[in-house]
Amino acid sequence: MLHAIVEHGLRILVRNETKGSILGDAVEVADTRIKRLLGLLRHALLEPGSGLWIVPCDSIHTFFMRFPIDLIYLDKHRRVKKVRQAVPPWRISACLSACSILELPIGTISRTETDPGDELSIECLQP
Repeated sequence: MLHAIVEHGLRILVRNETKGSILGDAVEVADTRIKRLLGLLRHALLEPGSGLWIVPCDSIHTFFMRFPIDLIYLDKHRRVKKVRQAVPPWRISACLSACSILELPIGTISRTETDPGDELSIECLQP
């Protein structure tokens, strides 16, 4: 499914199946070296419902970013390994057992009550 999402440039919907909440409904996928390198640097802020799913990834930095973000680290089964809230610019964060990371607007983790152990689902959105 990830291949279809990336190939067609579609956005994804990320749902916390454990808590029955939606983390984002317009999340972009960063699955290439260039997309992962640029990350959110081209954004001045993140709108509610937006974000970036970085695949594969187990660590990030927020150097040169202009706003704080929430981070959710996922294993290969999309189970939450670790959460970090309101990570400010100029920080490094890692979870070596993670396979991917969701970068989301601050407040998303709190609003959705997402915790380690929660299971997330990812759905392709139609244009």
